[in-house]
Formats: sequence, C-alpha cells, structure tokens
Amino acid sequence: MADYNYKQIEKKWQKEWADKKVFKSEIDKTGKKEKYYCLEMLPYPSGALHMGHVRNYSIGDVLSRYHKMNGKNVLHPMGWDAFGLPAENAAIKNKIHPAKWTKQNIAVMREQLKSLGIFYDWDREIASCDPQYYKWNQWFFIKMWEKGLVFRKTANVNWCPTCQTVLANEQVSEGVCWRCKNPTEHRDLEQWFIKITDYSDDLLKGHKQLSGGHWPEQVLSMQKNWIGKSFGAQVNFKIKDFDKDLLVFTTRPDTLFGAAFMVIAPEHKIINELKDKIVNWAEVSKYIVEAGAKSNIERSQSKDKTGVELKGIKAINPVNKKEIPIFIADYVLTDYGTGAIMAVPAHDQRDWDFAKKFGIPIIEVIKGGNSDIDHKAFEEEGIMVNSEQFNGLKSNEALQIVIKWIEEKGLGKKTINYKFRDWLISRQRYWGTPIPMLHCPKCGIVPVDIKDLPVKLPEDVEFTGEGESPLKTHKDFAHTKCPKCGADAKRETDTMDTFVDSSWYFIRYCDAHNDKEPFDIETVNYWMPANQYIGGIEHACMHLIYARFWHKFLRDIGMLKSDEPFTNLLTQGMVTLGGCAMSKSRGNVVSPDEIIDKYGADTARLFILFAAPPQKQLEWSTEGVEGCWRFVNRIWRLQDLINVKSEISATQKDKNEILRIAHQTIKKVSSDIEQKLQFNTAVSAIMELVNALYAYKFHSNDGGISKEIYKTVILLTAPFTPHLCEEIWHNLGNKSFVSCESFPTFDDGKIKEDTIEIPVQINGKVRGRVIINADASEEEAREIIDSDEKVQKNLEGKKIIKFIYVKNKIATLVVK
Repeated sequence: MADYNYKQIEKKWQKEWADKKVFKSEIDKTGKKEKYYCLEMLPYPSGALHMGHVRNYSIGDVLSRYHKMNGKNVLHPMGWDAFGLPAENAAIKNKIHPAKWTKQNIAVMREQLKSLGIFYDWDREIASCDPQYYKWNQWFFIKMWEKGLVFRKTANVNWCPTCQTVLANEQVSEGVCWRCKNPTEHRDLEQWFIKITDYSDDLLKGHKQLSGGHWPEQVLSMQKNWIGKSFGAQVNFKIKDFDKDLLVFTTRPDTLFGAAFMVIAPEHKIINELKDKIVNWAEVSKYIVEAGAKSNIERSQSKDKTGVELKGIKAINPVNKKEIPIFIADYVLTDYGTGAIMAVPAHDQRDWDFAKKFGIPIIEVIKGGNSDIDHKAFEEEGIMVNSEQFNGLKSNEALQIVIKWIEEKGLGKKTINYKFRDWLISRQRYWGTPIPMLHCPKCGIVPVDIKDLPVKLPEDVEFTGEGESPLKTHKDFAHTKCPKCGADAKRETDTMDTFVDSSWYFIRYCDAHNDKEPFDIETVNYWMPANQYIGGIEHACMHLIYARFWHKFLRDIGMLKSDEPFTNLLTQGMVTLGGCAMSKSRGNVVSPDEIIDKYGADTARLFILFAAPPQKQLEWSTEGVEGCWRFVNRIWRLQDLINVKSEISATQKDKNEILRIAHQTIKKVSSDIEQKLQFNTAVSAIMELVNALYAYKFHSNDGGISKEIYKTVILLTAPFTPHLCEEIWHNLGNKSFVSCESFPTFDDGKIKEDTIEIPVQINGKVRGRVIINADASEEEAREIIDSDEKVQKNLEGKKIIKFIYVKNKIATLVVK
C-alpha cells in the first residue's frame, strides 16, 4: 500500500462531496427521518481562519456527520456576519470599499472551510451585507415599530470622536475605544432603541426550558444576572429646602433606618438643578468630567471608590427624619434603578468602605451573632435594632412589613426592578443595515414603505475617517419623499447594530433564498429550533439574549411556533499557545493553512478534537499534532495488516475478545458523541480499538471478523477524519460514501467479558488479584482465591473472620 497522500486524497473527496451534493439538506416530506439542525455561531469575515475557528467548526462537523450516519435529516449551514466596524476601518486605512474588502475575506475563509472538509450545505450560504438579507432586517424593524417595540430617545452614550460612533459599554476600556485605542467621551444623542425590556420576564422564564443540561448553567446564570430582576421598594428621600425628591430603589427596605448617606450618579439630572446651592461646585464639576471619561463597566467594577460630597445639600431619611449627606460617585450608574442609592454602611461592604474613607457614621440596624461593624459590614440576616417599632423582628420577615408601612405612610411603594436596559441599536457608521425611517417636517418620523425595501447602502461614498458617517454627506441618500404626504423628507442616516444581523440568521438559513418574505413559515417550523448551537461563552449576554428575544418576537407575531431558538448550547473553550489566547498582536497565531499543508486537514481536525474536552481551554502542541498524524497513518496501514496471512487460526475465545473490544468501543464512541459531547474520549476509545487490531494475530484466518472490525474502525472514525475514511472505505470495495453509511451499532451481549480480574483486600489493603469468570458466584470466587498462592501467603498464620464478595468488583477478607 502506498503512503497516505493526504494532499491528493483530501482534494479528491472534497470535490466528490461537492459535485454529488452529499450534504445538501431538504425537508423530508415522508416524515420518516428525524431532523437535526446543527449550527455554529455566524463568523465575522476577518480575512483568515484561526485554530479557534477550526475547533468550533470541527465540533459541528462531527455532530452533523454522526447524526447523518444515524439516519437523521441534517441541516448544517454556513454564512457570514459581514457588516461591522473593522471593514469600514479597513476601507479608511487601505482605500478599499468595505464591500470589496468583506467579499475578498469571505472568499478566502470559504476556501479554508472547504479545505477542512466541513460538512456544509453551501447552497444556503448567506452574508448579512447582501441587500437580500438586510432587506428583512429592515422589514422586522418596521414590524417592531408597528408593535411599539422600536422608539427614539435622547440617551447618554459612549462616543468615540475618532471612530465617530456610539460604543457599547463593553467596547470601552479604561476610557479608550476598543478599536482605535483613543479616548472616548459621553454625549447625549438621539438614538434608536428596541424595547427588549418588554421581554425581560419571558427571557427569564425560558431558562426553565433551557436548564437541565441543555444549556450550560454558567450561561443561564450570566443571563439572569444581566437581566437582574430584583424585588424591593422605591423610596422617596426629600432634599432639605428644595422642592424635589430623590427616588431610590432598594432590595433591603429593612435597613432604611441605617441609611447614613446618599450617593447619586454624576449624570443625575438633579445635579444641575442643585448647582446654585452646591458650595463646592468647582470640585463637583471636575469630578463629573473625570467620571465621564470612564466606561460604565470600569465604574461599576473599580475597587477604589471615589466620590465628592455635595456640600450645602442634605437629604432627609424618610423613616427617621434625620439629615444625611449626599455624594456623587462614579460607581452609581443611571442605567440601573433610579441613578441614586441610599447607603447603609453597616450592612453593605461597598457602602462601609465608602463611609470609612469619608468619615461617615455607621449605624447598625441588623444584629447578628457574628456582626462586628467596626471592622466590616454585616450582610447576613439577623434581628432588627435601632429601627423604632420594628426592633426585634427578623430581618427577612420584616421586608414585607416595612414595605407595607412605607406604602401606608406615602413614603414609597413596592417595586420590581431590572438591570436590563433597552437595546440601543443606532450606529453612526456606513457599513451596516440602514435604518428604514424618514424624518418628515409634516408627518414626523415615518417608516419607509414596505414595497420600497431594501433601503440600500449607496456604493459611491468616500471614506476619510473624519467627520460624520458618509451617509450624512452623500448627495442622494439622505434626501427622499415622505410616503404619507409626498413632502421632502430626510432619510435616517444611522445604521443598525450588527447584533441585529446575527439575531435571526439561523432562521434565514432554513429558507435562504426566499425573495418574497423573510422565510416560509412552514419550512422554518420544520427546521427550528436548532438542535445544537456551538460558540463562545463570551456571547452569553449579548448575542444569545438578542437572538432569544428576536425568536420570541417572531413567535408572538405568528411566524414561529417554538419558544426558544436553540435547544442545546455548547460553549467551546479557547485555543491557546503559551497559555495565552492566539492573537496576531501577541505573535502566537498558528495558521490552519500551515497545518493542513504539512499534515492534512484530518490531522488538524483530529488534534483539535482529541487534545481536550470541547468546553475546556486547549493548549496548542506541535507534538500533539504529530501524534495525531502518526495515528492517521496507523489507520491507513491497517489496510495491509488485515491481509497478512496467519499460520494459526483464531480460537472462539480470540474472536470473542476482539469483538468485545469492538462493541465496547462502538457503545462508548456513540455515547461520548451524542450524549456527553466528549470527542476527546471518543477518539481515545478508537485509538484503543486500533491498538487491539494491531495486537490481534489472526487477521486473515478468523472468518472475516478482522476485516469487519476494520470497517467498524473506519465508520467510527469517519466523523473525525472524513477524507481518510472515504478513501479507505472505497479501497475496501465499497461504492457508497462512508459519510452516507450507517453508524455502527453495538450488541450488549457481545460486550460482556468471559473473565474479569478483581482485587483481593486483606484487612483493607490490596494483597493480590485473581482472574474469575464474569458473574462468578461467591462460592466460585472463594474457591479461586483459596487456591491463589500470593493470597494464601498473606494469610499464613491468620484466621479468616469474614469474607465479603462484591460481584465482579472486589473480594475483602477480614482476618486476625
């Protein structure tokens, strides 16, 4: 047999699969096949795949091939998250249109995916920058507008003067833009929002359906905290000598008597109203500017609590009428609650730290057995003290009692609060979906007529990197006619957040080329929800929430039947080199092209699946790659070995043993792929079976058992190394594609071992091992143990007090 020529063989089978459309997906109208929709998160066409991509897509490919071989109707599509800031920045830097840059990158990455042999139905390929895709973004936007879910308001936002666009909180670090690394600022701008908060409870309710192992509990917990539903009270704190109240939300109304000061966000509107009464206004205004340079994430996560007292201003604690100071501090945000908090330093560590720093008295109102407020805040449950008529109540029981009293006194009301905020989707850039709205001087804000969609991006634009979006200065784009009254109107020049594109792409895959509607409802309801979704955990609180919201909205307008888009979620770990995530800036990137050229796609796939469990971080190892290359060749060379003439015939015991190992392997590989998603242990089991075949001495003299087990090896390995297995499968005389064959099934009767080895303990220590028949009785086991020389030597001069036998597991002797 010639050496394994992976370069020739891999190209051969990639062409065969494409020409014969082996992976084309269609609805099974007979209803005999169970559907299986497998999906990896939509990739951004950055220009080249990295090994993290290879891991992601190889996982999806194994699952898709496995389920296809198990008789399911598999859908495994691919597309491109093609809008976004990097393409526009590349246009500015390289003087190339974003569309051209994006399409060039897509072409490169598409070929890379094909070179890996990934099972995709390429007929369903989409790109979000295609007008026939973003037309439906605009259609959905108008539907949400009609349902009252889209609105426009002034908002305080992170603004990058260099990139000339709004940034999400997550895109600002230490006061600088994540993309250009220049300082950001805060601005009040008119922005478009989607009222995702209307779905807060629906999103939380859906976690029940996704729990129990379907989604990682860590993701569900992250989403729950992101939505941040909490129960408490809204309380009114009056400002002394000023006809305004400060409203606060608290989850601990039982601690109101301990409120020793108040803190408000630097952006709170009441500050300007109090400006003339604030004695130290210069100090306060300076702090406001400094706070404005920080992102909300930095402000909320900073351990060093800073602040400035509003001197000359006092608040009145509504429950005991005591005057308390008011501070501004950047750790309080306008995005949560009311932008003002009551601070109870005795029972909140953050407030305790702040009070100690600024010399504020600390009043204990909850007493516990281990409370010591001189050294730290007491945050546990306890007994109320220094709380007038509520003294002696258990704090957890007092919550509702205090809230009822507050409501009776007109001091506040019971409230449910959320950290979750409406989705700001405006972007002041060119390369995104144009927002399909018009500004008419007579009719106000008006949606584009549905028949005029898509609102296309003009191609003749100039990218300078300076000033506003080129859409604002384009000679034709911004000027149009109102569809209601016919008057001159201005087109909206903001584009949509690219998370809109990725919030429903998985639905479009089901009916990718429908030009009459976003999708055919019957077709989509056949495929949705996706059975398996694969991607990084970093998307837990943005993409995965937005996609779930979008799905639920489509359900509510009658376009979908299912409540959730993804039944199962796998969050794969990073691929690292030298302990760090691969990055061009670190110079530790390994190119898939280099590995494919040197070892072949199957070796690259095998290593990335074998080196670690998919949920864990994977450290790149050249030695590990070479080990997988050697294993690929061991499978290849078995073609020669099974035809080697044996001088002796296999006994029934020999045949039973190799069959036992084979069926044991089938059972483990099936379980590891389908139930546990543990591809590394599945590969390890196949390696053990290959080793057993090499050790087996009767390949041509056992009635064909050896050759059948070799076929089993090829079928088991096909999802992992498809090119290798297709070639061997055909070399063995088969005409069909191995990818279309049935996955092996196991027989439990053949897995059972004839004999087993069990340990023998004497007074708790293992003193020997004996071979017994599987399922041997206690009497049979005792007889063998009594005749074992090593065991008997350890029993010399001792009396057996007790003999305990755990069937097929262990024998224990108690002696004296």
